[in-house]
Amino acid sequence: MLNRLGFIPWRLLQAIPIVFGLTIIVFSLSKLLPGDAAVAMLGERAGPDALEALREKLGLNRPAVEQYFLYIGRLLHGDLGDSLMYHMPVKDVLPRALPVTLSLVVYAVILALIISIPLASLAASRPNGVRDLGVRGYTLVAQGMPQMWVGIMLMLLLSLHFRIFPIGRYGSGLENVRNLFLPALTLAIALSPTLIRSLRQSIIEVRDADFVATARSKGAGGFALFRGHILRNAILPTVSVVGVHLSYIVGGSIVIERVFNLPGIGQLMIQAILNRDFPLMQAVTLLIGLLVIAIGILTDVVYALLDPRVAVGRSKA
Repeated sequence: MLNRLGFIPWRLLQAIPIVFGLTIIVFSLSKLLPGDAAVAMLGERAGPDALEALREKLGLNRPAVEQYFLYIGRLLHGDLGDSLMYHMPVKDVLPRALPVTLSLVVYAVILALIISIPLASLAASRPNGVRDLGVRGYTLVAQGMPQMWVGIMLMLLLSLHFRIFPIGRYGSGLENVRNLFLPALTLAIALSPTLIRSLRQSIIEVRDADFVATARSKGAGGFALFRGHILRNAILPTVSVVGVHLSYIVGGSIVIERVFNLPGIGQLMIQAILNRDFPLMQAVTLLIGLLVIAIGILTDVVYALLDPRVAVGRSKA
């Protein structure tokens, strides 16, 4: 337990240089964008004096290195700038969109596991059999379908035709289980093929392990053996797979939020790009990067808690 608890601060310390590198990338990308940030903020009709005053205030006339440290200083004080679209501090805009994206990603992972665990178990029950071939066919089809197309098809069928699920709604509490079902299902379908392949292979390997044979010799069998010994150990590698692909799910949510008109981080990013809202673009890019880093840390911590050997091995590294 001590090794596992010590692994968490060690993993957090490892993330510091990654976050530092992320701020450099975000700052550099903002400098590569076409156009003048001062003109974008004040408008093309702004006078030269007003533009010059704003450039001086934001340090845009200073060397790039000095501008970067000014940017870091503002970040440390919680100053992300003011949104040009919303005419309010960016730090007040982000909390409105972040819960939508986080809810969507978590919901998508839950649905992906609900789809993947039964199908992987079914496929692994008789490798190369009819059921295995059927599950493999599903993974090929699901992986080959573009997320946007799947989302549009689900929306046309289940929202516009049968009117079962709403479009573009985000409320509070349990009503979002229904509101976010279609976009979450779209992301879950994209994630499930990878999870099914990983879990199927793990189940086949664990099923032939010595400790499973020992459990059988002691009288364990049926679903109790599968749940308590095979699935419990086979799912460990899948945790890492989920963590790695969560980053892609966060990226995929940008497209899906647009398709389903959800007011999340992805929608916010697209609006910021279309309206050339530089402060908001910079903040959203930074936030998405921090989410990806946090997902990586959380995945490692969960894996270490499930398998203590990981915490011991990485702490010694």
